Amino acid sequence: MTRQPRQAAHGLRISGVAATALALGGLSLSALAAAPAGAATGRVAKSVVVKTVNVANVGTVLASGKTLYTVKPSSTPCTAACLKVWPELVLPKGVTKATAGSGVSSSKLGTMTRAHGVRQVTFGGKPLYWFVGDTGPGQVHGNVTDTWGTWTAVVTAKAKSSSTASTAGSGGTAF
Repeated sequence: MTRQPRQAAHGLRISGVAATALALGGLSLSALAAAPAGAATGRVAKSVVVKTVNVANVGTVLASGKTLYTVKPSSTPCTAACLKVWPELVLPKGVTKATAGSGVSSSKLGTMTRAHGVRQVTFGGKPLYWFVGDTGPGQVHGNVTDTWGTWTAVVTAKAKSSSTASTAGSGGTAF
């Protein structure tokens, strides 16, 4: 039996293998679009700036493009599957330290060396991560416990409480 090539939406004829590769490539591109700043565009950042942002009902949190988190690890190590959900905040090649932005003391920023010499940014000695469920610095959707541990936003100042304030979504690691 002879297989007929498929015709793509734009009029090109492609084989079944090529159609599969095209579909997988599209999935890869959509995964890159959700990657941390600069990764999808191919541009390499020349620095990493960590600053604070105010989040209602949570307080002042660390951010570098998106809210930053720390983890109290479980017995399951954070490996490849974990890092897809919790990408590390790492420095670009050749950069040795993160820049302290508004509200951040440079003395609290540091690094730790990961596999292949990659430098992960730390705050108060704890490694920093993003959460893929956040799309901006004002979102805090990652205060959760999962297979890899208990994740909390890095809170530098708690929200001022009032008798009518909701505590939904609050929490975080105070520094």
